[in-house]
Amino acid sequence: MVRALWSSASGMFAQQTNIDVISNNLANVNTASFKRSSVQFEDVMYSTEKPPGAPLADGSITASGIQIGYGVREVATTKSFDQGNLQNTGAETDVAIQGKGFFRIQMPDGSFGYTRDGGFHVNDQGQLVSSQGYRVDGTDTFDPQRSLITIGRDGSVSQIVNNDLQQLAPIQLVNIPNPQGLEQMGENLFRETAASGAPEIGLTPGQNSMGTISQGFVETSNVRVVEEMVRLIQAQRAYEVNSKSIQASDEMMGLANNIRR
Repeated sequence: MVRALWSSASGMFAQQTNIDVISNNLANVNTASFKRSSVQFEDVMYSTEKPPGAPLADGSITASGIQIGYGVREVATTKSFDQGNLQNTGAETDVAIQGKGFFRIQMPDGSFGYTRDGGFHVNDQGQLVSSQGYRVDGTDTFDPQRSLITIGRDGSVSQIVNNDLQQLAPIQLVNIPNPQGLEQMGENLFRETAASGAPEIGLTPGQNSMGTISQGFVETSNVRVVEEMVRLIQAQRAYEVNSKSIQASDEMMGLANNIRR
């Protein structure tokens, strides 16, 4: 019965984590390029009362043993990098990746972050920057006298200055071998880890299986509210069932303690 208490408690802890992750998904339903997460669980150690295949007195072996588990634990939170919908903003510096790839962002400390959020702006120095003011790596400086910025599906960038068309450095994409291994930094940014693999930089949109660029659009969150609400109800019910298992174990312990009365 004590084992049942701890097994049920581990289930409640696990479902609390599940609810935390689902709540974060719902909180970011309107966050540009947000990718929803889910919790992966695994069973933990077992008490083996009789191992499978144990020999019997007649020389045969048991077809199955007796193993009693000690509950559950969280093993990972995984992100779904499914494509989000594209929302038309009409802004000339807003770009969305339609397909595979990330933008490379230069951080203030010289390191690099990776994002799917293409809600870019031109700062007072003419640099193409993210919403947080971090520069988009590899891009040129725009002329303050420009009248139009054009970004092609292949990432090509041009501006018109005094009726003169000028070509600038293109926006390039990055391929991450294992996006699930990226570390979340907040601010819609990821950083590479040993698990994500070395990023392939300088890739042209639309080539080598990379996605294309859509100017005037941003990618929305891929959170599906109805699906998350269903998962939330399931997690709540699982939490409730585990709490009832604790209650039942407690009542059984109470009955055992009161036998002599």
